[in-house]
Amino acid sequence: MQKNTVVGLDIGTFHVKVVVAQIQNNGTPPHIIGTGSALSRGLRHGYIINQHDIVESIRKALDQARKESGVKIDRAYVSIGGVGLEDKYSHGEAIVSRANSEVTNTDAENALLDAEARISRELLNRKVVHAIPVSYLLDSQHVLGRPTGMSGSKLEVEAMFVTVLEQHLNDLAAAVEAAGVEAIDIMASPIAASLVTLTKQQKMVGCVLANIGAETLSIVVFEENTPISLKVFPTGSTDITNDIAIELRVPLSEAEQLKRGAVTGSSLPQKKLDDIISAKLRHMFSLIQDHLKKINRAGLLPAGIILTGGGSSIATLEDYARVALRLPSETAGLKLGEQRLKDASWAVAYGLCIWGATSDSDTVGIETARTAGIKFVSWFKQFLP
Repeated sequence: MQKNTVVGLDIGTFHVKVVVAQIQNNGTPPHIIGTGSALSRGLRHGYIINQHDIVESIRKALDQARKESGVKIDRAYVSIGGVGLEDKYSHGEAIVSRANSEVTNTDAENALLDAEARISRELLNRKVVHAIPVSYLLDSQHVLGRPTGMSGSKLEVEAMFVTVLEQHLNDLAAAVEAAGVEAIDIMASPIAASLVTLTKQQKMVGCVLANIGAETLSIVVFEENTPISLKVFPTGSTDITNDIAIELRVPLSEAEQLKRGAVTGSSLPQKKLDDIISAKLRHMFSLIQDHLKKINRAGLLPAGIILTGGGSSIATLEDYARVALRLPSETAGLKLGEQRLKDASWAVAYGLCIWGATSDSDTVGIETARTAGIKFVSWFKQFLP
């Protein structure tokens, strides 16, 4: 692969998407020089059910990106999604190691490792892909921002661990390798999308990013510029299409157009169509609202809900979200500098490019898992002030 290029590989349930970007030396976001996509085959709710089919889908998307960019692609940053993603919280402690009582990165890392060790029994058949410190205490006093450089004797951390089923992780790694690509690192899809769709201000004051995929609805909640919760639900925009097709007895292709508000020339009852879409959207947003209540954030996120993913193009989606959650609602804008992504469904793939372009300088080196030759690291520094 050419120097100063980075590749994001998003293996979604509906599409495999690849973005090839050139790293800029002036601090601006990576410049997109090629993309590729192919229909995903062999996946269900994010899980691989047919290895051969998904490998072929990955190859097709990679070939298209290679032709468009003129870049040989042999390494990529890869997303992982699906209903197997789950967050887990834990508390960790570490005694400050320096004689002068100054807190170092090693102390912060040791506190995180202690937090992970305390939940090890809950990680049966699961692997940690991200370890994110949410808050620190130094000698029982809350720390604003990072604790390194401060003085104290005992450091405590409340940390969120993003985990995934080990079998799903192994299957994904094997599929990427079989397609002829080395996975440099893997990032949870909802957080990859946040790197493109959310501003720092939104993440600081508090917001929820909802990624509506074909078969999954994923959310990630931010406060103080840090992810504090992540959840994936087994429902998506394809469920709306299927309901329209069944209730109105129309082909799936026409049902998809109706879902997006397209005029198909059919004399179908508009009220019935609206009722079908409303019922499914009410269900989706009730899942989000229930989760926000569970983490005590319902109605308490000033930046509201930001909608992204392939399903975010559903007509009047923002209005449904605003009413259901009683929060400000908007569809994510994806314009970055002078370039614009084709639509919101490309957010994860480009987010991976942004991560890859900054990971060398912004990632600290805690290894939290090793599976199938892939190195997983803690990358929380980018979320700190």
